[in-house]
Amino acid sequence: MAWPGVGANLVTRLVTGEADAMAVTAQDPKAAVLAASRSLNPHPERVTDEVFLSSPFCDPRDVVQVKYEMVRRVRVDKVPVARAARAFGYCRQAFYEIAAALDSGGPGALVPGKPGPKGPVKLTAPVMDHIDAWLAASNTLTSKEIAEKVAEEFGFSIHPRSVERALSRRREPESAGEGEPISRCRPRR
Repeated sequence: MAWPGVGANLVTRLVTGEADAMAVTAQDPKAAVLAASRSLNPHPERVTDEVFLSSPFCDPRDVVQVKYEMVRRVRVDKVPVARAARAFGYCRQAFYEIAAALDSGGPGALVPGKPGPKGPVKLTAPVMDHIDAWLAASNTLTSKEIAEKVAEEFGFSIHPRSVERALSRRREPESAGEGEPISRCRPRR
């Protein structure tokens, strides 16, 4: 059976835990799907809640289910926060963060986010606002000249191609339906 996002390369993936690492193989399709969707609990052995573990529906490997049931146990079953958090492998602070995420975004907010940067590091909105102002004042600036101005004014270096990509991303909504890329920089010579 083929599972979405699971290729032949997923023969063995180790989920690091204590001394006994759990091997996730193609023989365990649910664990493979959970891993592909970033929902595989890295520490299922920390879930000790007896009611959760006794249910055939509940799976300690599913981190979204573990988090949801922890919040439900506190809110519906009136279990103290510290005890519920400990039984599901979390601390009290994590419980409050998980509960807030659930309240604001529903169960989908319990899926761990993608790792890595969440936005631009150098060409942030204020820097791009300055670049837009420079381009409004002089439409003949090249991306290399803009990169030099950024280095002078903000104190960090940036590649001219990064400027071009940032400008094209910033202009995308304006070009809907036009078919040709918008570039306010002069072409390279």
